[in-house]
Amino acid sequence: MISKGFRPFNDTPKVAEPEQSIADFSASGLPTSAYVSIKNWAEEDRPREKLMAKGVDALTNAELFAILIGNGTAKKSAVELMQEVLRHCDGKLRNLNHMQLQDLMQFNGIGEAKALTIIAAAEIGKRRMKEDSNDITQFRSGDDVLRYMSPIIQDLSHEESWVILLNNYSRLLHLAHLSSGGLSETTVDVRMLLKQALLHDATCFILVHNHPSGNLKPSRNDEELTERVKKASQTLNIRMIDHVIVTEGGYYSFSENGRL
Repeated sequence: MISKGFRPFNDTPKVAEPEQSIADFSASGLPTSAYVSIKNWAEEDRPREKLMAKGVDALTNAELFAILIGNGTAKKSAVELMQEVLRHCDGKLRNLNHMQLQDLMQFNGIGEAKALTIIAAAEIGKRRMKEDSNDITQFRSGDDVLRYMSPIIQDLSHEESWVILLNNYSRLLHLAHLSSGGLSETTVDVRMLLKQALLHDATCFILVHNHPSGNLKPSRNDEELTERVKKASQTLNIRMIDHVIVTEGGYYSFSENGRL
């Protein structure tokens, strides 16, 4: 005898879809599985309102850029769009300076106007750093060199060598570019360096180059270059104060490490 409660396997009763609860939303107030326009976010999560209520420090980089570009796409908010761009930059703002117009326009939702806005914002940040570095006219430590040179070379994907030419009081006379190299090495013409020193009546100088890899440890070539430049400058009675390697946010000073 067949039970009254028996139902064929293909005749299961339909279960009503559960209503979306608070638990279905992420901490930012966004649904975890569906796109919601920024205008439908909780007011305290919208970038503009968040900026006004909590101040600029409360916003992520993606939220700040979202305010600039204004809107996203039909399936992605401006914040999510900028999160995608920043992920492509490994989450580092400095890498935005490497992106060209066409690079940015490869992202769905970023046209020419938005791409130009992002490039302009990145350049403003870089120029802000240069303003601070221009305030440094006397070099007392490797930290002064870092602050002065970072806007110029820390974002480069290749090595470059520069010389900071100084007077007897370690005050800036001139900054000269010496060479550009590859990803891990650059050469320095010692004669050109000394020529620049004589041309600008420098009595001392600081040799500077960057390590795009972020590794602060001097290479064997760096050590040999330091010795070669030091000996050559002594023949002209021009003092080599330091050789500084610059990376993003850090430096290595031959002088401060007792190697000059």
